[in-house]
Amino acid sequence: VQVVESGGGLVQPGGSLNLSCLVSGLSIGRYAMSWYRQVPGKEREPVASITSTGGNSNYGDSVKGRFTISRDNSKNTVRLQMNSLKPEDTGVYYCVLRGPKDYWGQGTQVAVSS
Repeated sequence: VQVVESGGGLVQPGGSLNLSCLVSGLSIGRYAMSWYRQVPGKEREPVASITSTGGNSNYGDSVKGRFTISRDNSKNTVRLQMNSLKPEDTGVYYCVLRGPKDYWGQGTQVAVSS
């Protein structure tokens, strides 16, 4: 199973990014998916999660109202739309497949700076 994130980059405060997570080797349709982030100097924290069908999602308090998680099971893909980005959103973002075990990607770097 491979989990590969993409879409990170440098963006100005107030800007947007759309992260993608492509899974290969296992169909994601039966499993919940999550995004985590590692902010410099802090422990890895959950950002968002979505149920297997996409019918329910949850968000960390710091991103509620700004980030949206979505999934396309037919494409084995999960996305994280990030709007109104703040400097404190800077970090490495990881996609996690909550399958028979947790499968983590290598992460994609997000930098929010003017």
